[in-house]
Amino acid sequence: MADNQEPAITEDFLSAALKTRLNATHVEVTDMSGGCGASFTSLIVSPDFVGKNSLKRHRLVNAALKEEIARIHAWSAKCQTPEEWQKERAATGGNDGPPMDGTNAEGKVEGVAQ
Repeated sequence: MADNQEPAITEDFLSAALKTRLNATHVEVTDMSGGCGASFTSLIVSPDFVGKNSLKRHRLVNAALKEEIARIHAWSAKCQTPEEWQKERAATGGNDGPPMDGTNAEGKVEGVAQ
C-alpha cells in the first residue's frame, strides 16, 4: 500500500518553499495556531517583488503556495523587496516584522477581555 500522505505544513516547510519558489532572501514564518499548522503569518523579502504593487506581490505568494494555503485555515503575508526591508530595518532598529504575537500595532492584545 503506497503512502500518499502529504508533508506536514510547518514553519520550516513554508520557509523553505518560499525561499525556493520566490527567490526569497529573507523569510520569517510563524505558526499562530500553537503548532497545529492551521494559521500562519509571515514576512517575505524577495527581489521578485521589485516593481510590483502589494496586490501583485500577494498574488505571487498565493500562487507559489497554492496547495499549502488550501490546506490551512489562515495565512497572512508581509511582502517586501530587499531595499524596502533594509530601509525598514534601519528605521525600526531591526523590529521589522508584523506583530507576530497576537497584538495590534499599539501593543494591545485583541480578542480577549482585560
